[in-house]
This record gives sequence, structure tokens and C-alpha cells, in this order.
Amino acid sequence: MTRPQTRTGAAQQLFPLVEQLLGGRLPLRLRAWDGSTAGPEGAPVVVLRSRRALRRLVWQPGELGLAQAYVTGELDIEGDLADGLRTVWGAVRARGLRPPQLTVADRARAVRTALRLGAVGPRPAPPAAQARLGGALHSKARDRAAISHHYDLSNDFYRLLLDETMAYSCGYWTSDEAGYGAADAQRDKLELICRKLALTPGARLLDIGCGWGSLTLYAAQEYKARVTAVTLAAEQAEYVRRQVEERGLADLVEVRHSDYRDITGGDYDAVSTIEMGEHVGDAQYPGFTATLYGMLRPAGRALVQQMSRGAVAPGGGAFIEAYIAPDMHMRPLGETVSLLEGAGLEVRAVESLREHYTRTVAAWEQTLEERWEEFRALVGEETARVWRLYLVGGRLAFEERRMGVDQILAVRPDAGGGSAMPATLRDWYAGDAGR
Repeated sequence: MTRPQTRTGAAQQLFPLVEQLLGGRLPLRLRAWDGSTAGPEGAPVVVLRSRRALRRLVWQPGELGLAQAYVTGELDIEGDLADGLRTVWGAVRARGLRPPQLTVADRARAVRTALRLGAVGPRPAPPAAQARLGGALHSKARDRAAISHHYDLSNDFYRLLLDETMAYSCGYWTSDEAGYGAADAQRDKLELICRKLALTPGARLLDIGCGWGSLTLYAAQEYKARVTAVTLAAEQAEYVRRQVEERGLADLVEVRHSDYRDITGGDYDAVSTIEMGEHVGDAQYPGFTATLYGMLRPAGRALVQQMSRGAVAPGGGAFIEAYIAPDMHMRPLGETVSLLEGAGLEVRAVESLREHYTRTVAAWEQTLEERWEEFRALVGEETARVWRLYLVGGRLAFEERRMGVDQILAVRPDAGGGSAMPATLRDWYAGDAGR
């Protein structure tokens, strides 16, 4: 009997279709589940391990469908994930890839190819690691669920990922010397914040969104400030309370498990909010800045460390919002400054830390890869892959200036316009000056 001719492999059928849908040459090589390959030699290799990956993209085209396929392991990138993502984003920028207007015949060919490859079928269930929130956007209940999804993953997970400061925010890298690492950069960041806020023994600091207490504990230990620490994450609140007891700081630190909208009191000397404003929401941000103003005494200072994004992409992106930080909202730096000023605060200094975040995320990413099996055992394969994609993508976003992060220092002027600010800012950076 004559052996039937072998059908063209899945990769050869799929590759030209993908290029057509993208509107340009694909700078990747494709390897399909049947072992077939297509695409330029030497390019990063995308591996489709299952037809289910195609089915996800049919039902959920774009970033979220790709992320779902990657998280489940149905799609992978062979070699360095960052190189693969950098290649794709570079091609999009350089070539301006845009989906073309498809004719009826084009669509018919695409459907036939999808049917042959098994891409047509029931919608696959989203990965278990994907957030599932209900209720009104930025209601207190929904915000509590969104924060819990990210920050209550477990203290053990963050203890494994972060350095001993447990600071989950951009560090401040002041040295390139051997032996200087992520923990040093975080301590230098905490010191810089305390100087900018002009903390002194007995000064009252309100730390909104205190995380695992890195700034709270540093300000109490090093500056003897009296700190009210506020977090919406239950595991964070419990961790900080334990640290306060272990370090003998109970007379200086109060920990509140609370929404910022429920904070009472005021007349603080300083207010800090370190990468918490991204979770507030666009419509709620004017109310948030009003809270910062209202909590301060006249001539008190507020420091906002916050990520920014271009006006055309104010959110965190489909993947970030589905898996990492649901309901996150970022805006251009200038808009945040305007909102702070609109609340009555006077912005006195802005410092970009964008390159510092590239180094900070790279340190977290290195830890994840070096301790990969420990992370898998702790949270499972899917969640570990979520965090690999998150950290690699985040590092590239800061590296390529698609995202930024800034420290914004503002003051609440007194009735006569006084700010009590120094004539120059040199003490912030002059060794141990100001201590």
C-alpha cells in the first residue's frame, strides 16, 4: 500500500496565519506540539505544547489569552523569557505591527486553519491563579478582596522572595560595589524617605499602606518616631504586629488593619504612602489626596512613592490586573502632581527612581529563579509561573520606559503660606547629615 502523504506540520500552518493577523513579520520561531517548527533561525522559540493554547487565543485574543496559556504551561518561551518579550515588544515599536483589515476570504482561510489545528472548541477555564472579584469597583469590600488576592498570598511566599527588610517597593541603589545588594538599597530608600519627611524623635508618622512594615519599623527604630501603620491586608497586619513585639516597639507603633477611608484622627507631622496609591482607583484618587491633606498638621509633609504609566495605558495591563493587582490604576506623573495640588498640598520635590526599579525587580527575579523549586512547592506551578512572567515583564517595562516610579514630596502650607522647608535639599543626600 502507498503511504499517505504527511500533512504540513502545525507550525507551518500556523505561522503565516499569525503573521497575517499581526500585520507583519513575526520575529519569533514557533515549535508546535507535533514537533514541527517554522520561523527565522536564531530567533527566540515559542513552544506551543497543546492545541488548548490556540483555543485560549481564539476565545481571548491578545495579552490575557497569551498570559493564560503561559501560566498553564500550554505555551512557553525556550531560553530567556526576557529576551523573547524584549524581541516582541521591540518589533511592535519598530514595525508598528497593527492587525490589518481582513477580507471575507482571509477570515474563511483562518477559520479553516483553526478547525484543522483543533483551535475551535469549548472555551477553556481560566487558570486557578486568576483573580475573580465581584461587587462595585473600588467599594471597600472589593478593594479588600483585591488587596487580599495579591498581598495575602502568604507571608512565607514574600519572605522567600524579598530581602530581610521585607520591603516590597522600589529600592534606592546608592552603590555599585561588590557586596552591596537589595537589602542595602531598601535601607537606603527608607533612610531617604525619613530625611525627606524630616522625622525626629517623637514625630507622628502615618504610614498608609504599610506593607510588611519596612518603613514603619525603620522610622520607629532609627528615628524614634511614633508611627500609625495602616494596611488592608490581614497577613501584613499580623506580620507587622509580631515584628513590633519582637523588637520592643510597642510604645512607638500602632498597627491598624483598616481601609484608608476609615482612618480617623489627624494632626500628623508626616504621612507616607509607598506604592499604595496605585490601588486607590482613578475616581477615588481625589478623595485619597484629600485624606493625605486632612491627616497633616500645617507645615506637615507627605511623601508619595508611586508608579506611573503613559496616558494611553493607565492601568496595569490585562495580565497584571487579572493575576497580580486587580483594579490597579496608574497615570502619568503630572496628573498625580496635579491631584495632590488640587487637594491643597504644595509639591516641593519629585525624584524619579525608574532605573532603581529595574535593579530592584531584577533582584527579585534572580531570587525567584535561584529558588524556583521552593516557590513551586510553596504556591504551585501556576502561581510560580505567574510571578515569573510578572517580574520579567515588570523589569522590562521600567527598563524600556513604559512605566516609571517617583517619590513626590509635598507639604501642607500653614495659614500664612509657610512650609518650614529648608532653603536647600542637600541634607537628604549628604552622608549622615540631618540625623
